[in-house]
Amino acid sequence: MQRREALSTVCKLVGSGALASWGVAASAQSASLSDSRIVLGQSAPFTGAAEQLGSQFHIGAQAYFGALNAKGGVNGRTIEIKKLDDGYEPERCAANTRQFIADDVFALFGYIGTPTSLAALPLATEAKLPFFAPFTGAQALREPFNRYAIHVRASYFDETAAIVRQITSTGIKKVGVFYQNDAYGKTGLEGVTRALKTLDLEPTALGTVERNTTDVAAAVKTILDQKPEAIVQIGAYKAVSTFVRLARRAGFIGNFYNVSFVGTQALIDELGAEARGVAVSQVMPFPYTPATPLSGEYLAAIKDRRGIEPNYSGIEGFVAAKVFTEAVRRAGRALTREGFINAVQGMQNVNLGGFPVDFGPAKHTGSRFVELTLLTEDGRIRR
Repeated sequence: MQRREALSTVCKLVGSGALASWGVAASAQSASLSDSRIVLGQSAPFTGAAEQLGSQFHIGAQAYFGALNAKGGVNGRTIEIKKLDDGYEPERCAANTRQFIADDVFALFGYIGTPTSLAALPLATEAKLPFFAPFTGAQALREPFNRYAIHVRASYFDETAAIVRQITSTGIKKVGVFYQNDAYGKTGLEGVTRALKTLDLEPTALGTVERNTTDVAAAVKTILDQKPEAIVQIGAYKAVSTFVRLARRAGFIGNFYNVSFVGTQALIDELGAEARGVAVSQVMPFPYTPATPLSGEYLAAIKDRRGIEPNYSGIEGFVAAKVFTEAVRRAGRALTREGFINAVQGMQNVNLGGFPVDFGPAKHTGSRFVELTLLTEDGRIRR
């Protein structure tokens, strides 16, 4: 009613020419929608050193949307994902994002990584596109509050706090940190440093690796020279696995601790029997058994997909798709981007089959769930 009254007032005051221009602007927001579908854009690494992260997340999301679409979609619309490969490089991600904006996708969905998401978020914000469920826990994407940034997973500060609690509960005080030399790695390092500081501790030694490389020999030497009792790793699976192998050969017998972005299944695949003593913090339900109704739903969705095995990155894509769909359902048939964001904010204390999310008008991080898992030499994950 208010919108019709506003149209009438504009028409009377400025005439039909101005009204026509206003109408074009008003309709632009819904140009990415049709009566039968919603189109999302995902920029992610589908090649390169982090390709498993992008591929697994995408497969998980497609598993949910595929099952949804087979039942008629949500509010009469199916949901589709356009994907573009960014190779985990910020410049390529920014170019992909500009392409999605030009294509007028409804929202940006499931971007992978901190440096890439940091390149994309300002573009999404300027275009007023929802930037939904990036696969990163970086604080710089969460603070200051941004209406268009919506996070499903816990933050890296949540993960590193849990890791430090676990390490120090055993009496360990000498903690080394190996981190990727970019926004992702530095966020993780800050989280570890903050958590240690509450115990009047600080990192014993630091070592870095450049994004999309495995040149870690210098970092191994620098860190091991200080004789740490445990090492926290903030990197992607190829660099992390290379570090673990070299550190073991150099005589390190302590445990390694990783945040979820490392890619748990990819890391197991890389390490094989050398996975023993490697821990990973997780921000999603255990995906390998129907331990929760949500895990069971995920396993059922991928059951008949040839060559697809359950993994944490996959269930994260599945959960992101499920949360997105619930917000679309709540927004109703007259869907707009702003209405979608309002619907997300109304999802307070919603239990998605054992995985609760809690959003609000000034709270765009839905979960703070973290648990630690331990990898084994026979390719399994212990909770």
